Amino acid sequence: MKKILMLCTGGTIASKKTEFGLSPQISAEEIISYIPDVKNICEIEAIQLCNIDSTNMMPYHWQLIVSAIEENYDAYDGFVICHGTDTMAYTSAALSYMIRDSYKPIVITGAQKPIDKENTDARTNLRDSVIYAADDASCNVVVVFDGNVIAGTRAKKMRAKSYNAFYSVNLPKLAVMPDGKLIRYIPQEKPKGQVRFIKDINDSVVVFKLIPGTKPELLKYLFKNYDCIIIESFGVGGIPDVLLNVFYEEMDKWKAEGKIIVMATQVVNEGSDMEVYEVGHKIKKDFHLIESYDMTIEAVTTKLMVLLSLYGKDYEKIRNAFYETVNYDILCKFDEA
Repeated sequence: MKKILMLCTGGTIASKKTEFGLSPQISAEEIISYIPDVKNICEIEAIQLCNIDSTNMMPYHWQLIVSAIEENYDAYDGFVICHGTDTMAYTSAALSYMIRDSYKPIVITGAQKPIDKENTDARTNLRDSVIYAADDASCNVVVVFDGNVIAGTRAKKMRAKSYNAFYSVNLPKLAVMPDGKLIRYIPQEKPKGQVRFIKDINDSVVVFKLIPGTKPELLKYLFKNYDCIIIESFGVGGIPDVLLNVFYEEMDKWKAEGKIIVMATQVVNEGSDMEVYEVGHKIKKDFHLIESYDMTIEAVTTKLMVLLSLYGKDYEKIRNAFYETVNYDILCKFDEA
């Protein structure tokens, strides 16, 4: 039988009601007790890494997860991570970049209701995750939720309370699991190289979401205090006229310091294309800006955190690595290198 290791981090799936609301309190061993049938599928063991609301998930928790998987990689056939839903998309994207070419599956799941409730999605999500992790054809990082298998870089939480909370953005689901039966839509190729673990991360990254009336002074602060600014623009991407003068001044001032600017879009589906309108075309040409295209903002953010840790302020190396496709993260790059 396959050996699966479950890593528990908390979240709603592990929560109990308190006078102040739900709080993660259920242990890893207790969680396993709610899915006794999986013992017919595989051998399963669990480690409690932390027990937190995923709102409190930080980059060092990702490092904790990666270290645990690295230490146990040879001893198990797959891994299931129990996680809160609020930052699950960030964690699944981060692990996609921190654990490269994993020929063993790394599955992230959670629930909208605690596992000890009678009416909950937790037991089904966890059972599906174990089934997927124990399948011979599974590999790399995925989210399994509400019967859907989503590439780790494409998951996004789109509903706050409903069971069908996660969507696969700009990519079809990899598979579905009706009644626990695995039906693959996109066959995954097993990586042929050696798995690589990247544990360093640089969180000097900020997402600057534009709104009508954004003050230019905000740009000055962000350029001064962050190594990488992701500008979440409108539509297909661009900079409003009111910000242009400050943007050009700050770019001229900080370019030599290796500041990284990435243009993204607030629109969830179809991605950016800065060359469509004048508000985006000129600045992209003038500064050879990085553009996120069809990536999720969670993937853009976490990929840059990892690339900054690997390449420091080497803009060309970061730019080239950003456009390398990792776990289906960027498929629409137009004429980029």
